[in-house]
Formats: sequence, structure tokens, C-alpha cells
Amino acid sequence: MIRHKLHQPEAMIFDLDGTLFQSESILLPAYHATFEQLRREGLYEGETPPEERITSCLGMVIREIWRKVLPESPASVHRRADELLLQHQLSCLKRGEGALYPGVEDTLRKLQQSGIRLFIASNGLENYVKLVSRHKGVADLFENLYTAGEYRTESKVDLVKQLLDNHRVQSAWMVGDRSSDVEAGKKNRLFVVGCDYAGFGKASELDGADVKIRSFPELLEL
Repeated sequence: MIRHKLHQPEAMIFDLDGTLFQSESILLPAYHATFEQLRREGLYEGETPPEERITSCLGMVIREIWRKVLPESPASVHRRADELLLQHQLSCLKRGEGALYPGVEDTLRKLQQSGIRLFIASNGLENYVKLVSRHKGVADLFENLYTAGEYRTESKVDLVKQLLDNHRVQSAWMVGDRSSDVEAGKKNRLFVVGCDYAGFGKASELDGADVKIRSFPELLEL
């Protein structure tokens, strides 16, 4: 239970998948379509790996995802799978599929109206992150979008540090649903809000967060 309001930060930095966007709503259809195409191209044989293998990787950088999903396949297959997954996800978005979590757009607008600078920091690919924010009608609310795909960072810690330095942010909250978000916030000396509503992470995923929320609009209560 939230017992008192915290000092309003200058900025809030958000993860995308599992925090703002219900990524599984397009990820899983794209995942199955990717493996169907890999089989047609002769790059993969057998059944599609369990969905849990890809959903457990949400929040990781791309190269780590395919090492876990396809540990026996060479890097060339990983690259092709990555290309196909992105293509199918973008197709889903263009068809109007996928959804933000309840209350995300309204909450973001209220945070912006209160004078808080809003950013996204995601380990996802640049085109994917930008297309999600644009197609879901929230792109105009963010001062900038930072992705590992665009900035070639090794970790979210480095990505968030670049964001803070480039925009001269003095105080910020890191808001996300994965351990990588907690680490990025803590190593950059930020207050960390753990989003405990996506349901994909381990029980210990948000250990170290300063506070956990069960729905996105709880940010306004904080």
C-alpha cells in the first residue's frame, strides 16, 4: 500500500515491453510465424520451442534472446530469426494489433502535464520501439526514445547512462518490469519503480526495486 507521496522527479524513464506495451499480444503470433518461415527456408527443423522460452527473455538484448531460444543454432540462424520476428511484429502493429496496458496513455499524459519529462529506454530494436509508440498514439508524449538497437549499448545500464548524460537529467525514476530495469536504475542512482503486472518474470525479478506497482496508474498515487 502506498502511504505517502514521493518527491516528484524531473524525469521518468520507462521500459516498453511488459511496462507500457502488452508485448505478448503481438510477440506470440510473430514468434510462431517466424518458426514457420524458418522451417520453410530449411533453417530449422522440429517443433517450435515453447512460448515460455521467448517470453522469459523479454527485456534482454537481442543476441541474448536467440542464444536462449535457439541455443543449438548458429549465429546466422539467430540473425535470420531476428529479422523475421521483427517483420512479423511490425506487420501485426500495422494491422492495428497489440495493446498498451490499461491506463497507460491517460497516465502518461497526466505525468507530462504535471511537468515530468518522459523517456523510453528499451533493449528492443529501434524500428520496433518507435513503431509501437507511434501506432499506439503515445510517441508525442516522450522527449526521446532510447533503444539498444540504435545506440549499440552492451546493457541497459549503459543505455540509461547515455540518456541521462545526453539530456542532462538530474533526478529520475526508472520504471520497468525486469531485473535489467532494476539494475539500470540502481547503477545510475535512480529511484526504481517495479511494474509487477506483466506476469512473465521470476518471483525475484524485481528484487531491489524501491517500490512495486500492480497497475500503471499507481504511478500517479506515488
